Amino acid sequence: MKRDLVSIHDISKDEMLEIIRRAAYFEKHPISEILKGRVIASLFFEPSTRTRLSFESAINHLGGRVIGFSDTKATSQTKGETLNDTIRVVSNYCDMIVMRHPIEGASRFASEVSSVPVVNAGDGANQHPSQTLLDLYSIYKTQGRLDGINIMMVGDLKYGRTVHSLLQALSHFKAHFTFVSPKELNLPDEYKEFLKVNGQSFYETEDIMECMNEADILYMTRVQRERFPDPMEYEKVKDTYILKKEMLDRTKPNMKILHPLPRVNEIALDVDNSDHAYYFEQTRNGMFTRMGIISYLSEINGIVEPFNFD
Repeated sequence: MKRDLVSIHDISKDEMLEIIRRAAYFEKHPISEILKGRVIASLFFEPSTRTRLSFESAINHLGGRVIGFSDTKATSQTKGETLNDTIRVVSNYCDMIVMRHPIEGASRFASEVSSVPVVNAGDGANQHPSQTLLDLYSIYKTQGRLDGINIMMVGDLKYGRTVHSLLQALSHFKAHFTFVSPKELNLPDEYKEFLKVNGQSFYETEDIMECMNEADILYMTRVQRERFPDPMEYEKVKDTYILKKEMLDRTKPNMKILHPLPRVNEIALDVDNSDHAYYFEQTRNGMFTRMGIISYLSEINGIVEPFNFD
């Protein structure tokens, strides 16, 4: 039976930890031939740099072959081909599909019609599970634990699929959340209700400085112009939060700044030289984590577990 990764809810806590273990293994052993003879389709219906390139790099490091596209203008979509037909056709040519799409639910639909596993590389404002797993790996590497993390999420909490996926994953590890956003970009009620049902504590504020000194992780996000139906609303909130190095003076020594990237101007360039900055290392972790995801969904077992989570 094929395994898909469309939502972070598609895998258990133990499976998350197994993928993180694999990521750590591949970071130590980045060259492998375990996908030799396999073909993976990379279908990006929406622009991407880090996600697409890190997936394709992961496939190449594992010895696999990549087919696909990064621009729908070069596909039969321009002729009116439906997503249903595209997925059914492409699944005949490959062993797995990695897909990004601007419409929420597109990846779930693709998984239902595909004959091979589907990995959601982001669908609208919905889910981005591979980003979540690399975020978990980054948190573990910087904090030495996943349990009891104090995490502050800042910026676009309404449309930010990385935030939505990560808070659901961290609910397995009893994190404490602080949500910082303008009221127009507050976390949707459905996610607050999810946290309440799962016994998770959270606090909301519009002041980025109010709780920063308590944070282990500061998770910055950009305000996403492409998600706004009204351009004037975007202009109203786009520069609400700009993190500057001087704002970090009283933060905890272990605090690290994560960002799914790309950034626009929500993190000033002077922060890059801070010991707290971790977002570029975070992108490197993405390749190893995606190697872990692909190997796990391909049912390739026997990967060495270099550490435990006890």
